Amino acid sequence: METARRWFRKRWLKKKEATSTSNDHQCLALDLVNEEPPSNETKLKVEAAKHFVESYYKNQKQNQQERKERRNILENKLADAEVSKEDKKNLLKNFEEMETEIMRRQRLKMGADDFEPLTMIGKGAFGEVRICREKTTGQVYAMKKLQKSEMLRRGQVEYVKSERNLLAEVDSNCIVKLYCSFQDDEYLYLIMEYLPGGDMMTLLMRREVLTENEAKFYIGETVLAIESIHKHNYIHRDIKPDNLLLDRNGHVKLSDFGLCKPLDCSNLQEKDLSDGVNRSGVLQSDELTLSPNQSQQQQLEHWRKNHSRMLAYSTVGTPDYIAPEVILKRGYGVECDWWSLGAIMYEMLVGYPPFHSDDPRTTCRKIAHWKTYLKFPKDKLSPEAKDLICRLLCNVKQRLGAKGADEIKAHPWFKVVEWEKLYQMRAPFIPKVNDELDTRNFDKFEEEDQKTEPSPKAGPWRKMLQSKDINFVGYTYKNYEMVDANAIPGFVELKQKPKPQRPSINSLFEDESAEASSHQPAREREI
Repeated sequence: METARRWFRKRWLKKKEATSTSNDHQCLALDLVNEEPPSNETKLKVEAAKHFVESYYKNQKQNQQERKERRNILENKLADAEVSKEDKKNLLKNFEEMETEIMRRQRLKMGADDFEPLTMIGKGAFGEVRICREKTTGQVYAMKKLQKSEMLRRGQVEYVKSERNLLAEVDSNCIVKLYCSFQDDEYLYLIMEYLPGGDMMTLLMRREVLTENEAKFYIGETVLAIESIHKHNYIHRDIKPDNLLLDRNGHVKLSDFGLCKPLDCSNLQEKDLSDGVNRSGVLQSDELTLSPNQSQQQQLEHWRKNHSRMLAYSTVGTPDYIAPEVILKRGYGVECDWWSLGAIMYEMLVGYPPFHSDDPRTTCRKIAHWKTYLKFPKDKLSPEAKDLICRLLCNVKQRLGAKGADEIKAHPWFKVVEWEKLYQMRAPFIPKVNDELDTRNFDKFEEEDQKTEPSPKAGPWRKMLQSKDINFVGYTYKNYEMVDANAIPGFVELKQKPKPQRPSINSLFEDESAEASSHQPAREREI
């Protein structure tokens, strides 16, 4: 009897367990069916978290590689010097301590109240640029301040992210250096090197026309600048004289990457174009137009008379330098930057852009029909210069630079250029700069009276507050060079490198037609 009871009890428990499992599976299936898809806000948060994690580990890997390179430099120096094993051991130990201190200082967060804002040197639709001084070190920088609400309202979030990413990734003396970036509730900040020499547009307005040797210097450095961002898979899309800044020694550095795009977004289509066009003001119009029957001299005088800085400000991203494939809303790539280079070279040598007009719509029509409107003044350009311009201002498939900058470097117009020495030579024009705060080479801006109310998040502890704006997660960045390494004993000697003697411009750009004068010392001219 007892055996029968145990048998019925086991059977009952198995049946109950099977029924319970079946019910659980049914409930799970119902939950999966009734589960709602993630909201847009959730998707945005996931994307922001993904970007933050990727950026964090990418920066960690890059910092580790830089530390390894610095250690290799020290070990190579010690290998060449007669140093005992004990001294070598002590030096390496001191180096490791310095690196630890640098990493600690890199982790310190920066904020707007770490800098003293000074003179404004630029103003745009989204913010302003002014020189500033870091309060602790006294170092002078250029601070770019962008308003978050405007970036969100105009759909420019991806552009400002691309600008920050490019500046953080590309380590080149051909582009403006980014030292750090941070944000608060209202603004994004980029702390960059201050280049007191002004921009290429200012130089062209003062000089009107450059000689071919002078233009060769500036075009050559611009080629290197464009090449440096193309190597990191970015397209600038807004190459123009206003964005070619001059440092204290007169060398060119590319700036303003607010319209740049990563190449993994290649075959950029209508949406990208319309964003850029709307931002650039191409749809602005003017009642004045140029008659096609005007002579070259009349066109030059008309350009000089009407092309004021006011016009340059109203046409940020002016269509004068935009490639036809961009205007015609076709897919485009790095070739569009080389078209812009050709338009700038034409302006340097002739005195005005090749398709200029007072009406941006007319300029766009001329660029779209460039075969009809591209004309050269007689006996003004050498055959090599004219050929290079024609091979830049042409169809995409025939355009130089499509297969890399080496195509342009190999052109006969650049045959005497020693590319590796270009940034070591003296520039044709040396900007007048009295001190580190001199802004004479930039236009004056009227300062608005703003009441500075104390922020509720002011003070040292405000850096501990995390921004809730997920649109700009991962924007914060700090360059290794932003760390005050001068305060670390022994580190200055490690960083210093011997500066090569700068050759003369005539030694690199020797005019074959004036060999007799090529042995005379080059004169530094001031602008």
